[in-house]
Amino acid sequence: MTEILKAALVLFVLLGSSVLGRVIHPLLSERHRSRDVIDFVRLVVAMLVTFAALVLGLLTTSVKASFDKVGTDLNGLSIELIRLDQCLRQWGEETIPIRQELRAYTAAAIATTWTEEPRPPGDYYPTDVPVIHGSEIESSVLANMLTRIEFGIRGLEARDPTHRRLETTCIAQYERLMQTRWRLIEEAGSSMSTPFLVVLIFWLAVVFAAFGLNAPHNLLSYITIALAALSVASAIFVILDLDQPFGGIFTVSSEPLRHALTHLSE
Repeated sequence: MTEILKAALVLFVLLGSSVLGRVIHPLLSERHRSRDVIDFVRLVVAMLVTFAALVLGLLTTSVKASFDKVGTDLNGLSIELIRLDQCLRQWGEETIPIRQELRAYTAAAIATTWTEEPRPPGDYYPTDVPVIHGSEIESSVLANMLTRIEFGIRGLEARDPTHRRLETTCIAQYERLMQTRWRLIEEAGSSMSTPFLVVLIFWLAVVFAAFGLNAPHNLLSYITIALAALSVASAIFVILDLDQPFGGIFTVSSEPLRHALTHLSE
């Protein structure tokens, strides 16, 4: 189920809860509609509203921090790609096939991760990349390309002390690249717990049922409840969408990798 459908479901649940509260109100006896009972219900609802608002705020802060961390690590990945290419460039012409493979990997990662954006020009990279766990960065095709790059680096023959130092530097740079890549793979998955989200929606449903129970019988009250439900559902949508940094409306920028590809093409 997409984030939009989940948010629409939340909106339906909240509006349905408020309608249920409005339907139940005329069925209550007079003693259940006394001022003491209404004040008590409002007190409990105020507590739930505060608690739900606090949880929503914490969730938004958490997923935004995770989203920003993915963007930072993606910048780090682009830097590691450029540094590895520079190290291989210093070796000499023997590393041209390895550098071409590195360039193809970068272009393929861009084309298959940001499918809604224009692909890098050229046909030197694979575009038919299967998705694993919703993250194109974890694709076996891209992993195999990186493995070939590693074998190519380790297969270089150092002829003098300078090339031996370059060999050590390139291997270390490749390992840093892989560490950054695995961090991105771990961060690309959703961290949102479905049971927790269900419990949060239940709290909100209780709150909106109380709104419907106590709301005056006029159009303005109903519009206000509908706008409140829409606002909460949109907040849930933003949280769920930010929790998927490589998909949805809010997605990390591809500019760092495109910038790296520009350097790799030089």
